[in-house]
Amino acid sequence: MTTDHLVLFMPSGKRGRFPRGTTILDAARQLGVYVESVCGGRATCGRCQIEVQEGHFAKHKISSSPDHISPVGAKEARYAEKRALPSGRRLSCSATIEGDLVVDVPQDAVINAQVVRKDADTRVIERHPAVHLCYVEVEEPDMHKPLGDLDRLKTALQKDWGFGRIEADAHLLSQVQAILREGNWTVTAALHQDADDDIARLIALWPGLKNEAYGLACDIGSTTIAMHLVSLLSGRVVTSAGASNPQIRFGEDLMSRVSYVMMNPDGREAMTRAVRQEISKLVQKVTDDGGIERSDILDAVFVANPIMHHLFLGIDPTELGGAPFALAVSGAVKLRADDLKLKLNPGARTYLLPCIAGHVGADAAAVTLSEGPHRQDEMMLIVDVGTNAEIVLGNRARVVAASSPTGPAFEGAEISSGQRAAPGAIERVRIDRETLAPRFRVIGSELWSDEPGFPGSLGQAGVTGICGSGIIEVIAEMYLTGIISEDGVVDGALAVRNPRIVAEGRTFSYVLSDAEPRITITQNDVRAIQLAKAALYAGTKLLMEKQGVETVDTIRFAGAFGSFIDPQYAMVLGLIPDCDLDRVSAVGNAAGTGARMALLNRNHRREIEETVKRIEKIETALESRFQEHFVHAMALPNKVDPFPKLAEQVQLPPRAMAGAPADETGAARPRRRSREERAARRRRD
Repeated sequence: MTTDHLVLFMPSGKRGRFPRGTTILDAARQLGVYVESVCGGRATCGRCQIEVQEGHFAKHKISSSPDHISPVGAKEARYAEKRALPSGRRLSCSATIEGDLVVDVPQDAVINAQVVRKDADTRVIERHPAVHLCYVEVEEPDMHKPLGDLDRLKTALQKDWGFGRIEADAHLLSQVQAILREGNWTVTAALHQDADDDIARLIALWPGLKNEAYGLACDIGSTTIAMHLVSLLSGRVVTSAGASNPQIRFGEDLMSRVSYVMMNPDGREAMTRAVRQEISKLVQKVTDDGGIERSDILDAVFVANPIMHHLFLGIDPTELGGAPFALAVSGAVKLRADDLKLKLNPGARTYLLPCIAGHVGADAAAVTLSEGPHRQDEMMLIVDVGTNAEIVLGNRARVVAASSPTGPAFEGAEISSGQRAAPGAIERVRIDRETLAPRFRVIGSELWSDEPGFPGSLGQAGVTGICGSGIIEVIAEMYLTGIISEDGVVDGALAVRNPRIVAEGRTFSYVLSDAEPRITITQNDVRAIQLAKAALYAGTKLLMEKQGVETVDTIRFAGAFGSFIDPQYAMVLGLIPDCDLDRVSAVGNAAGTGARMALLNRNHRREIEETVKRIEKIETALESRFQEHFVHAMALPNKVDPFPKLAEQVQLPPRAMAGAPADETGAARPRRRSREERAARRRRD
C-alpha cells in the first residue's frame, strides 16, 4: 500500500503529502515551490539542489532525517563525480521521498530567489569610529635603551597619535617583532577605543602602510538578515547582501521559536548555530563582492529583536516567552568577534546595541537612532512592521515604545495564496469600482496585468502568489469597492451578479487571478490581516494615550517590508492612525542605518545607550485598554476613530455592516452604533 508522507519546504513554508517514491522536484512543483531545473530532470544541470534537515520539528509535527530520502542513484553519482556536489546537498530531480521531510531550498542554488530588499540608504554619517588605523615609524632596538619592541611601538603611537594608555591583544604578542622587522620599523596599527576613557587596545598590526579597514553593520531579523560592508576610513558602503533567516524552519514567528527551545534540549544550540552559519555566509559574500579579505574586517555592529539577539549570543530565550519577559542582558554588549565564531580579523570587535525591553529590541533602538524622534519637537510615530511589530512614539520631551504580536500574516504566512517577496508574487493591486475586475503587478515585471505583453514579461516563474504589500492593497481595495464590509465580511450577495465572488463552504472568497495557480482572497485571509493590523493599531493607540495625544505629526515605516507599503492603503486598512499622507513615508532598513551610524561613530553608541535608558516601555499584554482598542481596530479602518485626513484623499465607503438593511435606493442605511462605541467616542471627545 502506498504511504503518503508530509514534506515541508523552507524558506517558503509550503507543505503537502506525497506518495513514497515521488521525486522532491515533482513535490515542489505541485506545491508551487520554485526549484530551478534546466536539464529537465536528467541530473546534468545541478540547479535543483536541496538540503534535507535532520531532527524533530515540533511546530510542524515532522521528524525529518536523511534516511527519509532515497539513496544516491547512478545519475546523481555521475553528476557529483563530474561537477562536485556540496556536502549535504542532493539533486531534487533524482532524490525521492521515503518518509517525512523538512527540505531547504538553498538560496545560492535559486536563480529567482526571495528578494531580500534591505539595501543601505545613502545617508552621510560623520565618522568617529571605534577603530582607528595609525601608521607609525618605530625606533629600532638600542642596547643602551633596553625597551621592548612592543613598548617602543606603544610609545610611538602615544607620541604621534595622542593615545593615552595602550593595551595589546594577546594574539599579537608573538607577532610584534616579526611584523616590525618585516616593515623595516614602519607599521600600521589598528587601535580600538570605544569607551570615553583613555585606554586603547591594539587589535591588529601590519608591516608598512595599510590603508584598508572595514566594518560590518548587520540587522538580524526574524525573517531576513541584512548585512552591509562599510569602509571605516571613508564611511562608504562597499556592498550589501541579504538572506533568509534559517531559523524559519524552527518556527515562523518568535514565540514558536521560543517554544522550540523549551521543547527540544538542543533547540537553542541548533538555532544559534544556524544563524551564525548564515551570518558567516553573508560575511563571505560581502567580502567576495567587495574584493577584500575577511581579515580586513576590524569591527562589527549587530542589531536584532530580543529573541534573535539572545539566540545570536547563545542565550536561552525562554524567559522572553512569558511575563515578565526578562532579558538576560539589556545593555549594549561588547565582545571579540572570535567569541561569536565570526572568523574575521583575530582582533576584530563586535558591538550590539542595547535592547529597549523584553519585546522591543536592539533593532528598534537602531531605528530610533536613525530617525531621531528624541532630537525633534514633532510627535513622530515609527512603525517597524514584521512578525513582531515594534512601535516607537515621541519627541525630545518624551519617548515611549511597545511591541505588538502581529504574527507572520503580513509576510505571506497564514494567507491561502501568500508567499514571501519573490519574483512572481503579486505586490500591487487595483480593483475596478464597477466591474470588480482586478489588475495587478508582480515582482519581476514592470507591467500591470491588463497591459499588452504582461504574460511574456513574467519569465519562467509566472504568477505564483501574493506577498505582504499585495495583501494589504487587495484587502484595502476590497473594502473600498464594497466587496467586504467595514467588519471585514465578504459580501456573498455579490456572488449573484459577479463571478469573482465565489462560495467556499459557508463563506465567500474573491478571485484575484483565475490562471494557474488560482489565487483567491478568502474570508480567513481577511480575518488574518484584520487580526494582525488590529494588534498593531491597538499598540499604537496605547502609546498615543500614554503621550496624551489624539494625532501624530509624522509617521515612519521602517523595515524592508515597510518600504513597499503604500501609505494610503495602510491607512485605509487601519494599520496606522490618521495623518497627513504627505507626512507618512518609508525609511527603508532604518535598523541597518542605525547599525551603520553606531559602526562609524562611537558617539552614536553613547547617544543610543543614554536614549534607551530614558525610553518608557509599555507592555501591551498588561494594559487593560489593549483589548478594547483591539476590538475597535478590527473594523476597517476603525470602528470608532475618525480618519478625516484620509477622507480628504480617498472616498471611503459609508459606515455600514454587511447585511445592514437597505433604504429604498438600495443603499445600506447607516447602522446604529453600539453602546460601547458611543461610550468610546464620548471618552475621546
